[in-house]
Amino acid sequence: MKTISKYNLIIVKPIAVISENDDGWRKELNVVSWRNQMPKYDIRSYAPDYSKISKGVTLTADEMQELKAVLNSMEEF
Repeated sequence: MKTISKYNLIIVKPIAVISENDDGWRKELNVVSWRNQMPKYDIRSYAPDYSKISKGVTLTADEMQELKAVLNSMEEF
């Protein structure tokens, strides 16, 4: 569990690093809690030291299930 107090954010469970750019910023999928609320899935980029974060997308468990179904049904690009 990682607390980023500047943003009232707790990374409850890291799931995956999706990508990393040349500056070390990582796009991550995590389970997070914003302002001590119920944890949700979250996709966003973080600076290497977690001092800055980008805008991202936060999904409930139901929304994540729907996204998973959509991705599984997609054909290859």
